[in-house]
Amino acid sequence: MTSPPSPNGNGADPAALSTQRGKLTLALLCTIAFLDFVDASIVNVALPSIRDDLDFSVQSLQWVLSGYLLTYGGFMLLGGRAADLFGRRRVLVAGTTLFALASLTGGLAQSSGMLVAARLAQGIGAAMMLPAALSLLTTTFTGTDRHKALGVWGGVAGLASAVGVLLGGVLSEGPGWRWVLLVNEPVCIVAVVCVYLLFADDRRTPDLRKLDLRGALLSTTGMLLLVYTLIKAPDVGWGETRTIAGLAGAVALLAVFVLNEARSANPLLPLSIFRIKGLAAADVTQLIGIAGIIAMFFFLTLYMQNVLGYSQIKTGLSYLPLCFGVGIAAGVASGLLAKVGTKPVMVVGALLASGGVFWLSRVPVDGSFLADLLPGMMLAAFGLGAVFVSVTTAANEGVPAHQAGLAASLLNASQQVGGALGLAVFSALATSRTQDQLAARVPPPEALTAGFQRALLACSICLAAAALVALRTANTRGEAAEVEEAEARRSLAVPDPV
Repeated sequence: MTSPPSPNGNGADPAALSTQRGKLTLALLCTIAFLDFVDASIVNVALPSIRDDLDFSVQSLQWVLSGYLLTYGGFMLLGGRAADLFGRRRVLVAGTTLFALASLTGGLAQSSGMLVAARLAQGIGAAMMLPAALSLLTTTFTGTDRHKALGVWGGVAGLASAVGVLLGGVLSEGPGWRWVLLVNEPVCIVAVVCVYLLFADDRRTPDLRKLDLRGALLSTTGMLLLVYTLIKAPDVGWGETRTIAGLAGAVALLAVFVLNEARSANPLLPLSIFRIKGLAAADVTQLIGIAGIIAMFFFLTLYMQNVLGYSQIKTGLSYLPLCFGVGIAAGVASGLLAKVGTKPVMVVGALLASGGVFWLSRVPVDGSFLADLLPGMMLAAFGLGAVFVSVTTAANEGVPAHQAGLAASLLNASQQVGGALGLAVFSALATSRTQDQLAARVPPPEALTAGFQRALLACSICLAAAALVALRTANTRGEAAEVEEAEARRSLAVPDPV
């Protein structure tokens, strides 16, 4: 299977999406992204079954979810840079293989420690897979095709968060909780085969003496400490010495990392990447927005199961309309990018999501799905689809090919840190409110609902703040992509369309 050479070296021409090979390539990369994103949420609904089967304590159960987020976020920057340096196909295959083996181990786990270890390994595999896949997308597709491809990727990213909860409920109450992990195996096997068929070998052998090993150690240690401290903060206490020391240590390590990068001849994170207009603002928008969105799914799931008494499968199926809403919104948003640009779509999307979560923050203790959940969920879904499509495009616009993996890792690290931050901060708010209510002898269902209401209100405010930050992003309609496409056509002696 061959294709003409191209400036990016991946065998794609400026009209790649119009070919069968191009469509298969996009489908493969988005499937890999879906796997990584969905595994951050698919275990949520299955947690009660996992606890009963493997005798998890209440304290250790959180690591089934948090363990994945910890290594996923902690190793993301290193994974993205490795893809740029050693070859994207090589890193993608290695990450997918590790992800598959970890999923198999977790699905067959006979102890709580074995499952947590598998989830930690899964996160490392995902941290290799995702930036490699996104950088392959941005370097394979050129011109307006890249904008279309990024739009599809963003839609898949938004959809996966909702589909994960749906699949988790259906699988855990159907064939059993182990299948939320074992379902990954056939997909990973097919993905690895397709990667070899669709992508040329781009392996590189960089001079190891020129690698920024100090930077890799500082960034990975700093990110791991930051995410770990955020995950543990609700249990330990935000004002405790352990939490303050952890946050201070993480900030110190990352500050030393930045100083190291500024002085290094071959930095792991070239600081020049932040000169790309709007890139930093897009990453911060992702971080803040995800903090509100991931927490929203978490608290809604708890509300449906612990207050309304929904079963696992009913909880999962309740997210089905939201999944359709995200898909529709992503398609509409992709079409709008070329007309109005990324910034308006991002801002309006964040405000819609904020409004939807605000609606949900008013859920009563005796709420109904149609009156109290569905309207807010659909409004949030439309906003979610728009935000993911626009922020993914904005955060990769103008990035040179040799830094594509780095840009992808920055965007996805923002997502993982944002998710951990949101769960930590908003869980603390919910727990504090619930405990106050219980101390006042309010019935447990009402106390839980009061805590969820406060947390969801904070999520709404967080999404509104993301809209404000989005105002600082660059507003691209694909002008740079059109110039790139014209240059690519000239290099291939392909006449511009009349």
